[in-house]
Amino acid sequence: MTAQKNFQVNLRGMIELLSGHLYSGPQVYIRELLQNCVDAITARQQVDAEHVGEIRFELVTGGEGSRPTLVVSDNGIGLTEDDLHEFLATIGQSSKRGPEVQRDTFIGQFGIGLLSAFMVCEELVVITRSAKPDSKTVEWTGRSDGTYQVRVLEHDFEPGTQVFVRSRPGTEEFFEPDFIISRAKFYGSYLPHDIQVRFGDERRLINETAPWDMQFENRDIERDTLLRMGKETYEIDFIDAFRINTEVGGVQGVAFVLPHSASVASKRAHQVYLKNMLLSDRLDDLLPDWAFFVHCILNVTDLKPTASRESFHDDEDLDAARDAIGASLRGYLVDLSKTDKERLAAIINLHHLPMKSLAVDDDDFYKMFIDWLPFESSSDTITLGELCEQQEVIQYVPSRDQFRQIAGVAASQDMCIINAGYTWDVELLTKMPYLFPKRQIEQLDVTQLSQNFQDLTLDERDEVMDFLRTAAAALQSFRCEADIRRYEPSDLPTLYTASDEASFLRSVDQAKESANDLWGGVLDGFNIDHSRRAWANLCFNFSNPLIRKLASLSNREIIQRAVEMLYVQSLLLGHYPLKSGEMKLLGNGMLKMIEYCVSLSPENDE
Repeated sequence: MTAQKNFQVNLRGMIELLSGHLYSGPQVYIRELLQNCVDAITARQQVDAEHVGEIRFELVTGGEGSRPTLVVSDNGIGLTEDDLHEFLATIGQSSKRGPEVQRDTFIGQFGIGLLSAFMVCEELVVITRSAKPDSKTVEWTGRSDGTYQVRVLEHDFEPGTQVFVRSRPGTEEFFEPDFIISRAKFYGSYLPHDIQVRFGDERRLINETAPWDMQFENRDIERDTLLRMGKETYEIDFIDAFRINTEVGGVQGVAFVLPHSASVASKRAHQVYLKNMLLSDRLDDLLPDWAFFVHCILNVTDLKPTASRESFHDDEDLDAARDAIGASLRGYLVDLSKTDKERLAAIINLHHLPMKSLAVDDDDFYKMFIDWLPFESSSDTITLGELCEQQEVIQYVPSRDQFRQIAGVAASQDMCIINAGYTWDVELLTKMPYLFPKRQIEQLDVTQLSQNFQDLTLDERDEVMDFLRTAAAALQSFRCEADIRRYEPSDLPTLYTASDEASFLRSVDQAKESANDLWGGVLDGFNIDHSRRAWANLCFNFSNPLIRKLASLSNREIIQRAVEMLYVQSLLLGHYPLKSGEMKLLGNGMLKMIEYCVSLSPENDE
């Protein structure tokens, strides 16, 4: 029968794995040692509720040539000799496990935290005495080569633990006094136990009152104090700050409203604490995606951290906490709508994008806030509520390119058309009739816009007939019709409009120009609609002096060149990418224009 054997672990390889892949860097050894202190105190308070925890970081520099040593002490539960063998010498074994242990009260639970110290030292010494009766003081010495030894000390030692971390060459920066103070404060300033940092004659207590524990006389004092805190933390002058409290996930903290608009892709900088100890200062998955208008400082008690202790497990509990935080943010906006409409209007003006995102998915929020949300229109930016008061039917175009085509013309015709080419706008507008049945929403067919323009008289139509024939012939190869009417503004010579079908075929043509033979054959299958519906339209403006003069010419070559250039200009005004034939048209037109101007030079008559 084959004998059973145990796996062997290469400690040096494990340390490299921790430093290179699990932890963000050697600096986290401060956090891991601090975490062990906190958990030791928590364990002692479970058997002695009146116990007052204390943690001390002491930097010992020694004489010239000696290496600095950091001594981290706590008056927690301590360890027995058996505990040292079981927990410190076994990777992955944690004292915070077992059926009798209340795991949710501890920060660390993976049994690997102490290993982080080996990222900055070769040898680790732990002197400890358990709070259990008749316990001895024990010393454990571990080395980065995987060996360790344990011995019982004769002298008395108060229950608790001291960890001695002596720097190895190349890690001196992690033992500088300023580094120790800043890291200890960074991770532990909101912990409920006194934390003191000592070096030389200096004694510094790093504790501060956590924002979620602060008490205020009234809302104005609370807002002013929190805004000052936000300024100190993020160096940003936020426009508002408010509390977040959710039972789900045990979340408490503060949200700061940004003073500038932010995009969905913008970097989020949320400071998140786990049981009052910093988890991460750049966590991005605890808040809903639409909540990019706030920066938060949050403390969480009921979510599970990953082994790196720099994020949370992505599970149902995290999803539920995220939803609860979203509900809290939504509640803040609802409360403002009742108590401070001026502040709400200022916030919506800056952060309408996340508001629109929320309104798309939340019908109740939609009903309450849709009339506050701004939309770009041909009559400048306007809220939907204002627009509904002005006209019975709300018209929109679904793309910015279409809006650019018709915005100036629509404004001159006193038509207010919404540009729904921005994120979530189409969804919001098409959702309106379902929640407000009396309101009418209509997508504008841009090809029908020219039908509202003023027709020419019969005499004028006769005058421009030859011009229209020449223009139609010049545009035929581009699947574009020619028309001529009167419309405003008069300084716009032409208006190019394209139906959805025409725009689609145009995109197919452009794709074919860069496709190989196989892909080009596939695209040919899309290019089957040759009806007039699939043609664009170039409407010449008879109110424009240039067009009137052009229509009076008899030279067809000049008319053709002018029409081609006006066609390309209209495409550029509509931000349409030019196809290769249109680029060639532009180039040839420019050369012909230069050639014509040169021919008019008096020097050519000599």
